[in-house]
Amino acid sequence: MSGQVLPCSPQEIASLFLFEKLSPEQLGRLCGEGRVEQFDTGPVYTEGDPATCFYVMIEGTVVLSRRVGGDDVEVSRTSQRGVYSGAMQAYLGDRVPQVYNNSMRVTEPTRFFVLPAESFADIMREWFPMAAHLLEGLFFGSKNAQAAIGQRERLLALGSLSAGLTHELNNPAAAAVRATATLRERVGKMRHKLAHIAQGSYSREALADLIEIQERTAERVAKATALSPLEASDREDELADWLEDHGFPEGWRIAPTFVQAGLDTDWLEQIAATVDEDILPGAIGWLNYTVETELLMDEIDDSTTRISHLVDAAKQYSQLDRAPHRVVDVHELLDSTLLMLSGKIGPRIKVVKDYDRSVPDVPAYPAELNQVWTNLVDNAVFAIGSTGGEGTLTVRTAREGERLLVEFRDTGPGIPAEIRSRIFDPFFTTKPVGEGTGLGLDISWRIVVNKHHGSLQVESAPGDTRFQVLLPLTAAESDTAEEPA
Repeated sequence: MSGQVLPCSPQEIASLFLFEKLSPEQLGRLCGEGRVEQFDTGPVYTEGDPATCFYVMIEGTVVLSRRVGGDDVEVSRTSQRGVYSGAMQAYLGDRVPQVYNNSMRVTEPTRFFVLPAESFADIMREWFPMAAHLLEGLFFGSKNAQAAIGQRERLLALGSLSAGLTHELNNPAAAAVRATATLRERVGKMRHKLAHIAQGSYSREALADLIEIQERTAERVAKATALSPLEASDREDELADWLEDHGFPEGWRIAPTFVQAGLDTDWLEQIAATVDEDILPGAIGWLNYTVETELLMDEIDDSTTRISHLVDAAKQYSQLDRAPHRVVDVHELLDSTLLMLSGKIGPRIKVVKDYDRSVPDVPAYPAELNQVWTNLVDNAVFAIGSTGGEGTLTVRTAREGERLLVEFRDTGPGIPAEIRSRIFDPFFTTKPVGEGTGLGLDISWRIVVNKHHGSLQVESAPGDTRFQVLLPLTAAESDTAEEPA
């Protein structure tokens, strides 16, 4: 947008704090290459457009805003003379995209000193070569430092997740190894028992009955349901008494196995009615081995299934085999992250999933959203840990208009009001030296706001801190194509 061009006075330009140390010759050059423009109420330039001018306000009121999703969010409003904006990085040339990184509008007729970007770049390099080099170093050094520390942050998170995943995988793997060794022993005893039965004087019909009982018992084990500790104890006593009454003086040794398998005295009565009394002890011993092998195979199945789920969660978390941008069920991402972090969360923190399963899938970069969830869960665990380590982490999803809300609520001590405005700043951290880089929330904010056009905000009081991520339910036009590296 162009304004009304007015005469440029070197004396007026010299009254602005940016230019107050310049010589008359330099002020003359500024007025010669630049201009004074007056803008009526409305926009001056728009975020994302080519940055063609450097603006210094002489008088009036300016409002700077940033685009968040489909909304312009005001970030600054001022009437201070000499404030500047626009092509402030023109001296960097084509090494960075020369576009406006915000939008500027005026709320009353406002005068600016306007300098073309090319002139601003030439003057900076010619008049202030040392300052230009320092600013270049500061700009690129800061970018490189943020990139390096951001990579370090990701590696630290990966190391933490790897340690947690190793721990989580070790438990079911060790259980499967133990169960396999015990199963091998039980199968050996079963073969020995089978040889003993084969050498006995059992009729063909009696052997057929034993095999049929074995099959029915295996089916019963597969359908067994867990009992309460009190119910299990009562049934063990009943089975031990029955076994003792039927010639098993140490029936209490096998009673717990039978109870775990869902067997009761009625079942044993059916067995006693099926086989002759003289082979009943052998039949019971045979069934005991059958039950034990079935239970051990169930344990192996449970352990290997757990391992499979953990591996699936790791794949879901890393998104290694998925497109970078796609439509996702956010609950799958949350579940995989919570599972990956379960070792770090620990047993003293209760995790509550308050999911609204009716919310639609959202267009997203899932691997990067998982990084956001990781940072927010990690912060919640640290906060709860600072108050003794016991508390509740609640993860809630809901629909809010045309956006999806994902909220992480912890019962930690809260964020003091005096630092709440700084928590999203790069390198700001409340964690002890060596435990935090101060980039977790900064990276999360960039992923949510810049990459997903959403918002990330916090509400905090002692015992109730909530980080709220709001994601649009539809993709912006720029997201329909894959983002360049």
